[in-house]
Amino acid sequence: MQPRVTNLEQRETRMSRGTAKPTSGTMETAIVVVQALAIAMVVRVFLYQPFNIPSGSMKETLLIGDYLFVSKLSYGYSKFSFPFGLDLFKGRIFAAEPKRGDVAVFKLPRDNSTDYIKRVIGLPGDEISVRHSVLYINGREVPREDAGYFETREDGGGVLKIKAYTETLPNGVKYHVLDRTPDGQLDNVGPYIVPAGHYFMMGDNRDNSTDSRVARDQGGVGFVPFENFVGRADLIFFSAAVDDPEAFKLWKPWSWPFDIRWNRFFTVVR
Repeated sequence: MQPRVTNLEQRETRMSRGTAKPTSGTMETAIVVVQALAIAMVVRVFLYQPFNIPSGSMKETLLIGDYLFVSKLSYGYSKFSFPFGLDLFKGRIFAAEPKRGDVAVFKLPRDNSTDYIKRVIGLPGDEISVRHSVLYINGREVPREDAGYFETREDGGGVLKIKAYTETLPNGVKYHVLDRTPDGQLDNVGPYIVPAGHYFMMGDNRDNSTDSRVARDQGGVGFVPFENFVGRADLIFFSAAVDDPEAFKLWKPWSWPFDIRWNRFFTVVR
């Protein structure tokens, strides 16, 4: 004969099958926040890092006030891929060489700390020169076609029209360059022979860019070691039409319709 279970035993059995006492709401929130921060840190260190554009050296490809996602996966990892330049290993791991025409972020070679963004023009072993504003790679003229004018405002002044050209690199990469002053200060320079393991970088705004055309000891960029590359600029995720990106106030939403460049959101960098 089966023993009979009392009401008290039935209640105890139901309670023993129940769930554990739930964690407090504050603790759950803290756990979610910590997990979110951990994921964000992993993404920033190993995958994509956000940058903003503080100068006009890459106009018209990149404008002051653009915010970018830079892919760290593109070139692998060096000590400059990590916060504070942690010297965890020598050279690069999972390395993939930059391609001609890439828009890349790198650490300025003369201090190894300042972030710069330019376009990869010269690869190791290349000969680079500029004659009468025209770029030459390995003795061959890089074709450029008339692209009208680029309108911009500089130093709070009126609208300025700058001559624009479409430049086509040997591998077919096309982009616009600006030539404000024909035969300007850096429009007749070179030849430069790019050393092994280094790259020649130039800004698209040719008369307003401190780049590899100026040597390090003269206050320029010089040749950029592969180790100094941080990543490739892939996507503009936000853009604000302000002279100083830090001046854009997220807590003033009433100014957004006038400051934000909505048409630049989610634009692929080329």
